[in-house]
Amino acid sequence: MTRHSPHRSRIRFAAVLTGATLIAGALMAAPAAAAPPQAIDPFNPDFGPNVTVYGPETPQAQIQSELDALHTQQVNAEMSIERKAVFFLPGQYGSTADPLQFNLGYYTEVAGLGASPEDVTVHGGIEVYNRCLADGGTGNCLALVNFWRTISNLSIDVDKTGQDGCRASANFWAVSQAVSMRRVDVSGANLSLMDYCTAGPQYASGGFIADSRLPYVVSGSQQQWLIRDSEVAGWSNGVWNQVFSGVVGAPDDAGFPTPPYTTIDETPISREKPYLYVDADGRYNLRVPAVQRNSSGVSWADGETAGRSIPITEFFIAQPGDSVKDINNALARGQHLLLTPGVYDIDRTIEVKRADTVVLGIGHATLTAVGGAVPLEVKDAPGIVVAGVTIDAGTELSPVLLRVGKEHGGKPLGAENPITLSDVYFRVGGPHIGKSTTALEVNSDNVLIDHTWVWRGDHGVEGFTEGFNGDTDRWNTNTGTNGVIVNGDNVSATGLFVEHFQQYNTLWKGENGHVILYQNELPYDPPTQADWTQPDGTLGYPGYVVDAKVKNHQLFGAGVYVFNQNNPSIITANGFSVPETPGVKLHHIMTVNLSAGTVQHVVNGIGGQADNTNTGAPQYVVDYPTP
Repeated sequence: MTRHSPHRSRIRFAAVLTGATLIAGALMAAPAAAAPPQAIDPFNPDFGPNVTVYGPETPQAQIQSELDALHTQQVNAEMSIERKAVFFLPGQYGSTADPLQFNLGYYTEVAGLGASPEDVTVHGGIEVYNRCLADGGTGNCLALVNFWRTISNLSIDVDKTGQDGCRASANFWAVSQAVSMRRVDVSGANLSLMDYCTAGPQYASGGFIADSRLPYVVSGSQQQWLIRDSEVAGWSNGVWNQVFSGVVGAPDDAGFPTPPYTTIDETPISREKPYLYVDADGRYNLRVPAVQRNSSGVSWADGETAGRSIPITEFFIAQPGDSVKDINNALARGQHLLLTPGVYDIDRTIEVKRADTVVLGIGHATLTAVGGAVPLEVKDAPGIVVAGVTIDAGTELSPVLLRVGKEHGGKPLGAENPITLSDVYFRVGGPHIGKSTTALEVNSDNVLIDHTWVWRGDHGVEGFTEGFNGDTDRWNTNTGTNGVIVNGDNVSATGLFVEHFQQYNTLWKGENGHVILYQNELPYDPPTQADWTQPDGTLGYPGYVVDAKVKNHQLFGAGVYVFNQNNPSIITANGFSVPETPGVKLHHIMTVNLSAGTVQHVVNGIGGQADNTNTGAPQYVVDYPTP
């Protein structure tokens, strides 16, 4: 606390100089200057109107009131354009006498600004409960669509004083895809990934945790989960597919599929997501963690996470409305890019060309393609990091939403300093009509994908009417041919979630691919079998395909789900399709029927049929090929 007192003084002084509004210790950033180059105050960077920074001296009543109001605004804002980030300066928030308890809604990021998660402590709870979708907010309560929210770089000393006995039993984190928990230290009670206190079917389809130290974790109804490079005091159960990579205290997976655990002692390659922090003098910086190999446990156990720090003054701090020309000029000058919360209309490609450039989105900053543009391209240069960015297809067809590397062979990249994508999400449809040929195309070698959700929307607010829930209109209008295509060699993924694309959800053509946790739902909406049949007559497209020419590939912990609600008679021949060669190895894979449609086999004609006679019962293959 003492060492941060000068920092708080500088914040007050800087706020006067820059015109930012400081009310009782809560910093509300002012609008950005219109033209680059920017003059950035290192003590008080201008993050725009959608970012709030609290200090320990901020009255708790104000923090509680504002965060409650933010949750009320965002709890049902699934398809809205609002984006918010909340940061806590180093210190403690809440007390035994008055714990700070609040919930997160859609498109909200909450993060500490310490160098370590232990520098910011919330005594109370930071939670996500089931969302109730019927009967005026009292019925059909589930976590199945609790998407798009982030928590990181802080400690939660759980204290649920004032809540009922059920709520007091845990810190609840009932979430699904595109939700990231990183660098979080939880103590004082269990962490529950299922909200068992809210009435209704508590379905949940998450999720992702990394670099966190956790108490006993109640997995509950979570269908699948990846926890990477963390510590757990215990783990309760699994539904279909729970994966642990480099986790101290992880359960043994010897009994697979009972329970359905996949446990990997060390993560072969990882790099933690960059994070903002303030130094001892009060200056803002971004920490870019170093690449780790054969890692386990948290990166901050013995001090500062290994890596490099970049002063905030070396960033172009973008806000919605800034032109791509200005962004590209800043990148060409050698600046890094920070995208503040909001929705950016992108009518030409943002080009990231220089080695070691960082592109960081906060508050779920969203790039929306306009006029068929490719919103983001990463060139063949080592060490580029893209993190915290959502990329949406627009109403005109884009060939790709994010291209990594030159399409037909670029500069070879080594393994020492990989291009890294962390918490990068994609959408085709949902908040508006979307069209793309491919969402994510990876052409460079030695790329690391650390948590992505690549989603062609199975629901949204587009106003479709024809077919079950508008599915026939959706199939013909929200066109997304391929989710992920990997052409590069030695590409690794930890937490690859890809859903609902109209042909290949994932097509892997590069050598030596390595994937830890893959989750896929086939498209809900093909109107006819003819719409879901390959040119050679094969019924359907497998949810995960490794190209026939590939000699070496490894996949650990994967599921392909079918729910052909628009036409339950539709058949998919295989959930997975891979070359029959010793170097291509699949470990702990499954298919499951969610109530409509059929997958005849798990992989290459092997494994049981998933259909409506065994709804919800996974069909497992422990290893392919069989040892």
